[in-house]
Amino acid sequence: MEPRFHRTVPDDDTHERDVCSHCGFVAYQNPKIVVGSVVRSGDGILLCKRAIEPRKGFWTLPAGYLEQNETPEQGARREAYEEACARIILSDLLAVYSVPRLSQVQLIYRSVLDGSYAAGPESEAVDIYRFETIPWDDIAFPSVHWALRHDEWVHGGGAGHPFRNPDGQTGDAP
Repeated sequence: MEPRFHRTVPDDDTHERDVCSHCGFVAYQNPKIVVGSVVRSGDGILLCKRAIEPRKGFWTLPAGYLEQNETPEQGARREAYEEACARIILSDLLAVYSVPRLSQVQLIYRSVLDGSYAAGPESEAVDIYRFETIPWDDIAFPSVHWALRHDEWVHGGGAGHPFRNPDGQTGDAP
């Protein structure tokens, strides 16, 4: 028998969900977890120019969706390798950002480059920028702005991380 779903509030729940009319299975939809890192190399930060949508041609951090059966740390290292052919050494969690419009929770780590780098299949280019030379007008996403500024704060001796979204910001505008 093929499942037939209908929208209803399951018993002992508070939200309307897709529920199978035959067996009562509840098809929960949960936020996506994005993992990534601010990768330092000497006085610079590794950025990737996106070769894919959304925001193709704009600069970002190596980051992407966490895979099943993967820790956030493994995911952050994998994303750095996939997007920048880079091996990285993670240090600590920099920030946890929320982008409710996209149902995303983003875990961004601090890390250092361990060797070489090159553009991976999802990147048009990869380069290292000193903070003052970052192409700010060509940054892909609000959370990349936040992470770069939060990392610079910590790198300069500031304390208080992990950070979260700046007050009143939800990541809705590029």
